[in-house]
Amino acid sequence: MSFFYNLFIYLYTFTIKVASHFNGKAKLWVKGRENIFDKLQKSVKKDDKIIWVHVASLGEFEQARPVIENLKKDYQGFKILLTFFSPSGYEIRKNYDKADMVFYLPADTKENAKRFIKTVNPQLAIFVKYEFWFNYIDVLYKNKIPLIMISVIFRPSQHFFKFWGRWFRRQLRKVTWFFVQNEESLDLLSKIKIYHADKSGDTRFDRVYQMVKENKTIPEIEIFKGNDKLMVAGSTWLHDEEILYYVLSKTPGNFKIVIAPHEVDKNHISNILNKFKEFSPVLFTEFNESKAIKSRVLIIDTTGILGYAYRYADFSYVGGGFGAGIHNLLEPVTYGQPVIFGPNYHKFREAHELIEQGCGFPVNDKNQTLEVINRFLADETLLTELSLKAKKFVESNIGATGIIMEKIKEFIVVTNSNSQSKL
Repeated sequence: MSFFYNLFIYLYTFTIKVASHFNGKAKLWVKGRENIFDKLQKSVKKDDKIIWVHVASLGEFEQARPVIENLKKDYQGFKILLTFFSPSGYEIRKNYDKADMVFYLPADTKENAKRFIKTVNPQLAIFVKYEFWFNYIDVLYKNKIPLIMISVIFRPSQHFFKFWGRWFRRQLRKVTWFFVQNEESLDLLSKIKIYHADKSGDTRFDRVYQMVKENKTIPEIEIFKGNDKLMVAGSTWLHDEEILYYVLSKTPGNFKIVIAPHEVDKNHISNILNKFKEFSPVLFTEFNESKAIKSRVLIIDTTGILGYAYRYADFSYVGGGFGAGIHNLLEPVTYGQPVIFGPNYHKFREAHELIEQGCGFPVNDKNQTLEVINRFLADETLLTELSLKAKKFVESNIGATGIIMEKIKEFIVVTNSNSQSKL
């Protein structure tokens, strides 16, 4: 199985290199890894004590963020190395000021894993959620470098739990400690005789709860909203935007929408402007107060503010549910809002829990979306009740970061006395 895994890595890397000639994301993926080891060697000093945090993309970064910020506060003698797999995470957070170094992760070949660990020689590694890169895991294990995986979710359908998954189960046993999100994940690990695990919950709850306390204001959205009802539609794709257009065409003029598309490239923004032209759309980066007051659509054509934009919504819509899967539901919910999302939510624990709590509303088409929104617009008492439920849901789930930080104390102490690489 090791042979097939490594073959997959090589084929995957080769495919991305081919795609980089005509795909922008693939090009960034390849270009960002050029001369990566030279860059690492220039950045890492001989006596540096490094804690390495690895995430896939932006969503996983938000899960890592509260842990990184606590590491930075509690272990000031250490440097934080943050690595990304995906360009959509790296390009947005490459200047993140709580990390001392931010890089792409070299592809998970045996040679890359050995060279990376020898160059960085971390005291501790922290991987987030689904980042099962087995060559890196193997090299960390052989060099007795602790690896903690946080905010992990396991499902029975994963290969670890299939009859043919013995090799994958052996790799999991090399992880020093798992922090999982739910009891089901803990039970699944127990069934394959992995007991070095705890249920901590999802660190994203801590992150979004922190965002509310930051109390960051966005005057442009405040002016745009005025005294009208507002829905923030975050991380939208084409199908989501088709639905939003239909909703606007069927609702009164005192209902407005902020659209924050998942992709903010010029073509996508241009398409949104054209689609909503009858509603006098305004771009966030070209905000004009007199135009905004008359508009029903504000388009956020930049990154980094969506999490704070939700503050101004009466209720929210989160995109992606008509495609690969919904995006971050917790950001709007933490402000005390019911949230609407598409039908592809089944792999997302928080979606199921929000539905159970009565403040998550899955929809299958534009008519169902309109029906839910009309209910919200017509019933202020209902919105108040749902707001309380949403806030209670978030507050009952915070605390994962504290649990993880308590465990990290054990490994930081151990690695301080045993920091020499065995490569």
